[in-house]
Amino acid sequence: MKIIVLSDTHMPKKAKELPSCLIQDLKTADLIIHAGDWQDSSVFSMLSDFARVEGVHGNVDDEEMKNMFPAKKIIQAGSFSIGIVHGHGTGKTTERRAFETFLGDQVDCIIYGHSHIPVMKYSEGILLFNPGSPTDKRRQQHYSYGVIDASGAKLDAKHIYF
Repeated sequence: MKIIVLSDTHMPKKAKELPSCLIQDLKTADLIIHAGDWQDSSVFSMLSDFARVEGVHGNVDDEEMKNMFPAKKIIQAGSFSIGIVHGHGTGKTTERRAFETFLGDQVDCIIYGHSHIPVMKYSEGILLFNPGSPTDKRRQQHYSYGVIDASGAKLDAKHIYF
């Protein structure tokens, strides 16, 4: 199961279309996860042309997006339980807020966004994964998104930088 992981697309403000390298990966996706700050529902429509889309809303998303997506979600991908949250809030780091959102939940992976900083590490046996942004790199050297293979005995995650 190939999962494409996105966050912080901020479209159409930061880009009018999805990057071509991302589109190539989307063509072979089984599932797409978006961790919020879509900015506009047209992003959901674009992504839905490729595969099933799961996601949450972020702090810049409007009421339409908040009605479409919750603030927190847990999904099953193959044999894995994946928590999704944007990660915004006050106090603590984005990573810590994301992690604490799922305290008491049984998840194998937590996908979050907000900071636009790619992260891939384990904390207390849980994979923490921030894909960065494919359209708004801010202070990062590269744009990025994530690819997770959920078909094996363990999640195999990586960032795609461009």
